[in-house]
Amino acid sequence: MDADVIIVGGGLAGLVAANVLTRAGRRVALVDQENAANLGGQAFWSFGGLFLVNSPEQRRLGVRDSLDLAWRDWQGSAGWDRLGAPLAEDEWAVQWGRAYVEFAAGEKRDWLSRHDIKLTPMVGWAERGAGKAFGHGNSVPRFHVAWGTGTGVSEPFAYRAREAAKSGRLTSYHRHRADQLLVEGGRVTGVAGAVLAPDDAPRGAPSNRQVIGDFTLKADAVILATGGIGGNHEMVRRYWPERLGAPPARMITGVPAHVDGRMLDIAARAGARLVNRDRMWHYVEGVRNWAPIWPDHAIRILPGPSPLWFDALGRRLPFPALPGYDTIATLKYLRTTPDLAEHDHSWFIVTETMMAKEFALSGSEQNQDITNRNLLGVLRSRLGKAAPREVAAFRDKGADFVVADDLDTLVGRMNGLTDRPLLDAALIRAQIEDRDAQMANPYAKDAQVQGIHNSRRYRGDRWARTSAPHRVLDPAAGPLIGVKLHVLTRKSLGGLQTDLSSRVLTPDGTPLEGLYAAGEAAGFGGGGLHGYNALEGTFLGGCIFSGRAAGRALAGQA
Repeated sequence: MDADVIIVGGGLAGLVAANVLTRAGRRVALVDQENAANLGGQAFWSFGGLFLVNSPEQRRLGVRDSLDLAWRDWQGSAGWDRLGAPLAEDEWAVQWGRAYVEFAAGEKRDWLSRHDIKLTPMVGWAERGAGKAFGHGNSVPRFHVAWGTGTGVSEPFAYRAREAAKSGRLTSYHRHRADQLLVEGGRVTGVAGAVLAPDDAPRGAPSNRQVIGDFTLKADAVILATGGIGGNHEMVRRYWPERLGAPPARMITGVPAHVDGRMLDIAARAGARLVNRDRMWHYVEGVRNWAPIWPDHAIRILPGPSPLWFDALGRRLPFPALPGYDTIATLKYLRTTPDLAEHDHSWFIVTETMMAKEFALSGSEQNQDITNRNLLGVLRSRLGKAAPREVAAFRDKGADFVVADDLDTLVGRMNGLTDRPLLDAALIRAQIEDRDAQMANPYAKDAQVQGIHNSRRYRGDRWARTSAPHRVLDPAAGPLIGVKLHVLTRKSLGGLQTDLSSRVLTPDGTPLEGLYAAGEAAGFGGGGLHGYNALEGTFLGGCIFSGRAAGRALAGQA
């Protein structure tokens, strides 16, 4: 045997599993097709959001939360509907969902602290929902941000992996691409694949695929922690669900190219069961990175509640397709409305005042104040009157941003970003004036304006995420900014079906002996613990929870 356990994938889920195993004295072989600079995977690039329930951070901001409320929200968002029949696709997903919410409401915060993951005082209110008491959305703010952003979550485990390598408990096989699971007597006994030529490409950048040899590794068990499909647009299109209409002709990419999903089909050929592959999570507020690292590098705008959102033809999007409310409902609206199907974009129109307070950008590299744990910098950028420098850089250099002092000029420049002019300034002006007429009172009938006032009642949003209500056409609010938005590929919500020990199941529902899965490859657990929707801050936590489960099971701690 080359190791006790082989872990394929050096992202967060794989590193968490490796940490549990090496601490328990197991020998681990870590196999990854990229170089050592990519240790930590997609988690490194993330904003570092973590879903927690009834935390001290929430309580300090006046938020009252509970396990019961969070579980109601989770069920309403997941919408699991593949149940009741033998071998139902959601059978294990529901159990994973419940276990994860209990983790988030229980030991998760202390567990994070014990593993050197610290939290900022900020708690964001993501996915505010579809306007129903039981349905999609967070009833209260739950999006906790780690100090260090994604690096503050991934690096503690990357450090432990490097330390385990020094002691001989972990052996890294970088630039090793797993192409086959070895199966003997119905049991997975190892992996085989290609050795790729060395490549010193920076983290996240494309690397060569030149094969210079082959390899075989044997172990008692294999954990697949190979991530999702967001970097593989062909696979995204293959499994794009009919309920979301046709996929856009052009999408931009929120993950590096090596997030290719290829290991899912390899596992299926070895006898694993894949479920819920049509459930996926793609954002609709994507903009092209003015300083790209990977092909079609996309950044997501994390908007506050005030930006005006227009479709490609210049019509305001209807509730719940509002900024920060319901990602999948917005995607569905943009892709299934008949006269929008041929268009791949939508628009934000904001004032400089809105942008300064309400625009955040997802990603560790786009939030250097938090990534560098600079408290003074955070206070200056989040509580100041000017836009954070990363947001300002996109405004000034981004291909999807235009600025003007008056609406007619702005609309003209927005039309300059499309193949033909689609926007009518008079139509947009009429809608903005209707909206502005709602701003004279602290109450309104416009659903978005109601949401702004609701947001301002929460101290966290009032201080750092929601600008004072104002008219868009008020010159005192600063110049107008138009932002062309694209669909940004990101995460898979389905994948390898696993039981609560992270054992991969076969089509007949029995475990495929020797094979485990964690993270996005397992739909973050059970092949779909999120169901159809996510409450945000749940992806890193899902990697941690499922990676920990796989490690504990193989370390005899489950």
